[in-house]
Amino acid sequence: MKTRVAVVFAVCVCFGPGPRAQIPSPEHQIMKETAMTTTASGSFEVKLTPQPPDAGQEGSTVGRMLIDKQFHGDLEAVSKGQMLAFRSAVEGSAGYVAIEEVSGTLSGRRGTFVLQHSGTMTRGEPHLSLHVVPDSGTDQLAGLSGSMSIDIRDGGHSYTFEYSLAVEPADD
Repeated sequence: MKTRVAVVFAVCVCFGPGPRAQIPSPEHQIMKETAMTTTASGSFEVKLTPQPPDAGQEGSTVGRMLIDKQFHGDLEAVSKGQMLAFRSAVEGSAGYVAIEEVSGTLSGRRGTFVLQHSGTMTRGEPHLSLHVVPDSGTDQLAGLSGSMSIDIRDGGHSYTFEYSLAVEPADD
């Protein structure tokens, strides 16, 4: 029996005029741009809940799901998110986007951050891009950046998270 892998992702695009287009305040400029990259790893469980089409979208071939994850290991956290996905008529070809908000601890540092996913599968060959949304980290995870890879084997999910945290300069 073939195991099918569905990867979850949603996109949040915030362009245009308004507060997001303004120059960062001095407190945002306190963080240094360079920091040492660290690797976190562990396992996770994921629950995908299909959602009905929005009004006016009946008959669409784009599916929507809610994401509910529990991370273990260096990242002890939960996440909630949403996914949009499409499966083509060609076996093993599909695409998805998702956004998930992660809340918990990363190597002992507490906070939240947002992951943005984009994935395609071409006739069974997957390609996944999974990154921290810039400036989405809060509390002890402020300044977090990085990317995550996901491995699915024998029905189990694991992650490897290459990340860095901006470091505040020492007071003189």
